[in-house]
Amino acid sequence: MDADKPSNARYLDLAVRLSHPGTVIVVDNVVRRGEVADAASEDPRVVGSREVLHALGTHPRLDATALQTVGAKGWDGFALARVRD
Repeated sequence: MDADKPSNARYLDLAVRLSHPGTVIVVDNVVRRGEVADAASEDPRVVGSREVLHALGTHPRLDATALQTVGAKGWDGFALARVRD
């Protein structure tokens, strides 16, 4: 998923509904230059990233992790989830 960040939690819900066990879901740009860790940030993209990370961590059908990346585009990351039985 690489869409508008404020809607990512809704997109995740839809992706899980359309998935079967073993499906892999990737959510891009979840670190937001580290701002996702700033609880005071009210940026809708940061809030959306925090919401989707929370949803990934609490969803009963998902096993997930987030990875930080550093490269030409800066400091960011992605989340990787697998739909379980």
